[in-house]
Amino acid sequence: MKKSGFVSIIGRSNVGKSTLLNSLVGSKISITTPKPQTTRRPIQGVITTDQGQAVIVDTPGFMQKARDPLTQKLTGWIKDALRDVELVIYVVDPTRQIGDEEKAAQRMIEHVTVPKLLVINKMDDPTYRYNVDFYRDLAKKFDAYVEVSALTGKDVNLIKRWIFDNLPEGEAHYPDFQLTNQSNKEWLSELIREKLFLRLREELPYSTHVEVEDINERQNGVVYVKATVFTSAARYKPMIIGVGARGIKEIGQSTRRELEAITDKKYYLDLNVEVDASWLNRLEI
Repeated sequence: MKKSGFVSIIGRSNVGKSTLLNSLVGSKISITTPKPQTTRRPIQGVITTDQGQAVIVDTPGFMQKARDPLTQKLTGWIKDALRDVELVIYVVDPTRQIGDEEKAAQRMIEHVTVPKLLVINKMDDPTYRYNVDFYRDLAKKFDAYVEVSALTGKDVNLIKRWIFDNLPEGEAHYPDFQLTNQSNKEWLSELIREKLFLRLREELPYSTHVEVEDINERQNGVVYVKATVFTSAARYKPMIIGVGARGIKEIGQSTRRELEAITDKKYYLDLNVEVDASWLNRLEI
């Protein structure tokens, strides 16, 4: 009997959880940006080996101080992702000091009884040495710990080994070829949103949401994608579009270049911007 189960990745914002998921799966499943709370819903990446199948759940970053509706919903999803899992991976960033937010994030997993792995990430960053000993002291609270670089992939194989050493026996949840639970529309929406986050400044990305309405490969082989960027206030719309529509064009071009590099197909993105203050209500797991 092969092994199978769900593994949740937990941690503060910007510790590298999504980068770690992508490194574990070996493909870009979850978007990554330097901005906190880029991940908005638990995204599943699937690792299938001769030993079995692990479903890795990437969760939104925990933020203690923010009390806006979006953060409250994301925190609820983090708590949900800790239920009915076989393993928990807790990721920390040694380039940042342990503070109240880190301690609050740790409290979320204190009473979790499944095996827990502490992952000290970003060991490729030369500034890690200032705080790494503080994080190593946390290891006694976990069943095991590793030091890795999710960005370069260094020692990520140790995490895979720990996962399959600790997963119970069970049947696979996904076909061998499937890498994520996301549909093509969901994945494309996330990719466009990543480009929005990278281009827009300060609080503006958090007012936006992307929905893909249509994906259609035409006779000439070009994949047509129609998507709408929703923003919560009318004043943000011209900022997203940009002068002479330059902003939305750059977002579309950046998305198209990455899609073409990944899929080796030609894409045409039809992006529109609309105001809808209720988009948060449509965010679902």
